Amino acid sequence: MSGVAEADFLLDQRGTGRELGAWVVDVAFGREGRSFGFALSDGSVHLATPSDHAAEWRRLELHDGAGLAMVPDATDGLLSGGDDGKLIRLTPDGEAETVADFGMMKWVSHIATHSSGLRAVAVGKHVHLFDGKGAKLKVLGPHPSTVGGVAIDAKGKRIFASHYNGVSAWFVAAKEDKPRVLEWKGSHHAIAVSPDGQNVVTGMQENALHGWRLTDSQHMRMSGYPAKTGSLSFTAKGRWLASSGADSVVLWPFFGGGPMGKAPTEVAGGDQVICTRVACHPQHEVVVAGFQDGLVLMAEIASGKVVPVAAPGRGAVSALAWNPAGTHLAFGTETGFAGLLDLAKR
Repeated sequence: MSGVAEADFLLDQRGTGRELGAWVVDVAFGREGRSFGFALSDGSVHLATPSDHAAEWRRLELHDGAGLAMVPDATDGLLSGGDDGKLIRLTPDGEAETVADFGMMKWVSHIATHSSGLRAVAVGKHVHLFDGKGAKLKVLGPHPSTVGGVAIDAKGKRIFASHYNGVSAWFVAAKEDKPRVLEWKGSHHAIAVSPDGQNVVTGMQENALHGWRLTDSQHMRMSGYPAKTGSLSFTAKGRWLASSGADSVVLWPFFGGGPMGKAPTEVAGGDQVICTRVACHPQHEVVVAGFQDGLVLMAEIASGKVVPVAAPGRGAVSALAWNPAGTHLAFGTETGFAGLLDLAKR
């Protein structure tokens, strides 16, 4: 068996891979378990059925321009944003509904949702909040620069927006919309909030991470990356933060007083190929990672055991996602290759 065949064993035995013809910018599973799709740079979305890999994938021409982001909607279905200024909902049956149209030249670049019905949508320097029925709740901002990332805490009570010189933390139910500003010089992009809501971490332009412990405003500086970190993911219980930007999966410990004063754990690296995407399993301390050469693998954090998912050679991995149950995994690449795996399949 060749090395490529070995690396593709999981994809061949438990899933399917298809060429979609354009950069896969994002991938998402709906919270209800039926919705699933790949968002592409040509504005299309390809809908698949996780339970039936052999079924035909449905292509929808969704945006008049590029797709930029796709996430699970608050309760069911998917939300898609594009550079045409539209926020579009896809129902579990694949029907498209326009939730908001911000107008051309207003990119819908970052979206976050919460099971309570809350939706947060970054457009330029503002974050627009909607409820589950599509009604606009309020507009947060302007921020100091274009919002680089948006996140909602696990309780659905706070919105975090990264931007130039830090992060703004907003309370959704506040009578006066005045954020708590977490300051640190530089440009902040990717953002992640720990499951307990006590830590916020961003990826920065200068190949480093910066974090804040919200209980006491303690700064956390995590540096040493050879490339920009564009992907962050906390494990289910928040013990580890997985990050891209190095030739391994870099895992920072958020326990025992860490991450400050603690060395990170590195898994699945050493060949000088940069990790581009990470996604932690929704239940277990397992991380899946995609690399610049197209390699996709899974790693168990405690043991360091690595299992290849897909072989290199299909372009840089640009999108990764688990379904809520942690039984299905999907990935996409910059060349338009898309993979979908059923890891519960026997």
